[in-house]
Amino acid sequence: MAKEVTYEEIVRNLKNRIYAPVYFLMGEEDYYIDRIADYIIDTVLSETEKEFNLTVTYGADTDVANVINAAKRYPMMSEYQVVVVKEAQSLKRIEELAFYLQKPQKSTILVVCYKHGSIDRRKKLAAEIEKNGVLFESRKLKDSQIPGFISSYLKRKKVEIEPKASEMMAEFVGADLNRMAGELEKLILTLPEGARRITPEQIERNIGISKDYNNFELRSALVEKDVLKANKIIKYFEENPKNNPLQMTLAILFNFFSNLMLAYYAPEKSDQGIAAQLGLKSPWQAKEYMAAMQRYSGVKVMQIIHAIRECDARSKGIGNPSTPDGELLRDLIYFILH
Repeated sequence: MAKEVTYEEIVRNLKNRIYAPVYFLMGEEDYYIDRIADYIIDTVLSETEKEFNLTVTYGADTDVANVINAAKRYPMMSEYQVVVVKEAQSLKRIEELAFYLQKPQKSTILVVCYKHGSIDRRKKLAAEIEKNGVLFESRKLKDSQIPGFISSYLKRKKVEIEPKASEMMAEFVGADLNRMAGELEKLILTLPEGARRITPEQIERNIGISKDYNNFELRSALVEKDVLKANKIIKYFEENPKNNPLQMTLAILFNFFSNLMLAYYAPEKSDQGIAAQLGLKSPWQAKEYMAAMQRYSGVKVMQIIHAIRECDARSKGIGNPSTPDGELLRDLIYFILH
């Protein structure tokens, strides 16, 4: 199996004007597909060249024959022409592109954006793409990878973010990277003149997340077994249910305690060892797991995971016709802490 190409490798080659005749961009995560396609559209051709040498079409509005005919054309007064097929998952008989890819036009850069799924890598189309071009799969990030994405995105903008602020954004936005990028751009615009660091206070003012009453702080209270703080947060959640839905809280707690269970099996019980075991971007992210391992036994963690599953089922009406979400969460937190 060919080595998978990364987003960073593709962008680096594009910046160095090292082009492939075809870029087949597929996968569940739209963000990287859009970024690569937009970068090619924006940088390969000058504004004058685009008038005659840029073709953008959509899978539902064309067919393979038209795409191949467009790709076989020669550029006009330019070294390259760019042909982009968006929403290519709607393109019927897409596998017939394999015939063109056996001998692609060197002066054409064909960009195929195949979202919300992927082609079978065992089939001829994938083999021809990998032989003559770039086959890229854009995968959804794991929850543990989102703070790393936030830091990397802001670093390119020459902006820093405090770890707590990064966790708040990861919790609030989740794995929707296009939305995350939009929210981060808003935060950059609201930075005071001369400031290049995003803080929890700035997020509270501009995004609407409470810096003291959020799932990040609830998780911290559970790690520290701070009963008073946990109950204050639960009360706030109960009074502001729209901004703090139970399902989001349960997902975050389930993810944390599932990872904590895995952490017990780390060969090395250190920040670095736990980070490696859980696939965390940096050792500081492992500190909460290290602290939780001192306060919760493996047996208790297994019981907590079961209790979270049960709470999730009851919140959906299974075996529970009337208990409100606030009471369900209160009972769960009591069980976790005692």
